[in-house]
Amino acid sequence: MLDPRNLASRRDEIVESCRKRKIAADVDATIAEQERVNALLTELNEVNRRRNEHQAAGKRKLEPTEREAHVEKGRQLKQQVAAIEERLRALQQSLEASLMALPNFIHADVPVGGEDDYRVLEQSAIPQRDFELLDHLTLCEKHDLVDFESGAAVAGQKFYYLKNEAALLDVALQRFALDIVMEESFTPIVTPDLARPAVVMGLGFNPRGEETQIYSLANHDLCLVGTAEITLGGMYLDKIIDEAELPIRLAGVSHCFRTEAGAHGRESRGLYRVHQFTKTEMFVLCRPEDSEAQHADLRRIEEHIFSALELPYRVIDIASGDLGAPAYRKYDLEVWMPGRGEGGSWGEVTSTSNCTDFQARRLKTRFRRAGSKKNEFVHTLNGTAISNARAILALLETHQRADGSVAIPAALVPYMGRDSIGSR
Repeated sequence: MLDPRNLASRRDEIVESCRKRKIAADVDATIAEQERVNALLTELNEVNRRRNEHQAAGKRKLEPTEREAHVEKGRQLKQQVAAIEERLRALQQSLEASLMALPNFIHADVPVGGEDDYRVLEQSAIPQRDFELLDHLTLCEKHDLVDFESGAAVAGQKFYYLKNEAALLDVALQRFALDIVMEESFTPIVTPDLARPAVVMGLGFNPRGEETQIYSLANHDLCLVGTAEITLGGMYLDKIIDEAELPIRLAGVSHCFRTEAGAHGRESRGLYRVHQFTKTEMFVLCRPEDSEAQHADLRRIEEHIFSALELPYRVIDIASGDLGAPAYRKYDLEVWMPGRGEGGSWGEVTSTSNCTDFQARRLKTRFRRAGSKKNEFVHTLNGTAISNARAILALLETHQRADGSVAIPAALVPYMGRDSIGSR
């Protein structure tokens, strides 16, 4: 959420952010609402001042006729305060709803445009093979790694069972990711898979409506999380942090649930787009002046992880029209997937976003500098260490051999206890 006190002074920046993101929002109407809130607060303060003066005057000795008039005046002032407070609550709720519709500001270097207007920042060479490559679905069937049919029978399409070496890969990837991020001063946390809608909204996700990607539980005020970013951010709901504690770096392991409504087609087959997967998520809370450096560091860690997995990747700077509302800037790391599309293509496996104070303002997550009595909002950042389903897909397709077996990259061998899937 944006700072309502700065709406008018930063009006043109907000309008420009909405334009670049292709978001329809009435910025001027929101500014007008904020001005009405301010005017009502001024009126409330004035009536409260008069009421306090009136109460102070009542402490002196009054004649019976004066006392009656004084009591009546006090009753009227009390009613005035109650009426203004009721109007103020309604107007503040309306203003908050309007503020929720406004996206974050955009970094000056973000490319302008839609989904295909990203900027490539780093790219590995695409490996060339002298044998016919199999897609991950064929490899999974060959080695009995994934059971989509039983998953669909039990839970519906896009659910699945991981079996044999795929199950081992799922566990190995979790520990591999945690070992790397713990060396980078991240605290490992296994988070709840559920969160209240208010927390989901606080992180900038929409838990309701036709466009939501969030599962809500019937008869419960709870949602299944689509990422541990939600539960990690929720840990600091309405908290004040000492400056000395920052940056706080958390690594959350959770199941992730997404409706993936409308996601179909060849490029979404198999493990690429599913309703449930395990993910290790990095989350950072830091001082405002440190967030850009933290963002660069999250990108570095993601590149280190996928370099260690020996997967060809590229990093893209996401264009403005493809940014989520909380993101000030976002990098995606994509891996080359030989079986995706016709002849292979890049597929997203991780992303990292700097959300500045957008989430913290909604969550009321603040910090206090040493020697100061003033509270400031922290900046929050998130970055995927490993999203297991897509990582397994990429590992199978990239490390397959001519005989149909799959090599395990050296970095994962200690976690897997073997160096291949299938015979050599």
